Amino acid sequence: MAQEQRDTGRVAQRRRTRRAIVEATAALLRSGVEPSVGDIAAAADVSRRTVYLYYPTLDQLVLDATMGTLNVDIDAALEAQTSTDPHERVRTLVDETFATMEASLPLGRRMIRLTVEAPAPPDGGPRRGHRRTGWIEWAVEPWRPRMTRKDYDDLVSSLALAIGWEAFIVLLDVRGLSPERARSVTLRTTDAILDAAGVG
Repeated sequence: MAQEQRDTGRVAQRRRTRRAIVEATAALLRSGVEPSVGDIAAAADVSRRTVYLYYPTLDQLVLDATMGTLNVDIDAALEAQTSTDPHERVRTLVDETFATMEASLPLGRRMIRLTVEAPAPPDGGPRRGHRRTGWIEWAVEPWRPRMTRKDYDDLVSSLALAIGWEAFIVLLDVRGLSPERARSVTLRTTDAILDAAGVG
């Protein structure tokens, strides 16, 4: 149990550090600055080495920060959602992510290309997706006390397969669906994932 808590604490700390780096980059971009890694490290109060640990290339970091700025509407919509029903929360998340993705498809395609080409982070963490993971964890948080850690992690991972750029582009490019049809399929898929996990 103590080891699990330590592991959870480390994951949370990594997520906070990555968020601080992205938010510092976004703030610099909004101010009209073309930031260097040194500028970003100073603004995030971390070392240049730490920035490179999470983002091997400046291009990838700037793109992630740009996408993060576009996702402000998602954050606002989730904050406004008062339901504790994970199904309702996930529906809100899907609706808002689809609105963002439709408006910024070229950026999403570029982000996926950069992720595929980038080396894996030295700390073994994910290459990107910390915002998406945070949103999904928020959506299913009311059900977390009823689940084992493994079942909870598996649920978050399963939902991450269905919600996000990769799934959106598969539905558009591989299946040839319209964005509205893709949204409908995604909602059915996420409901099925929740049901299979026993989330009422």
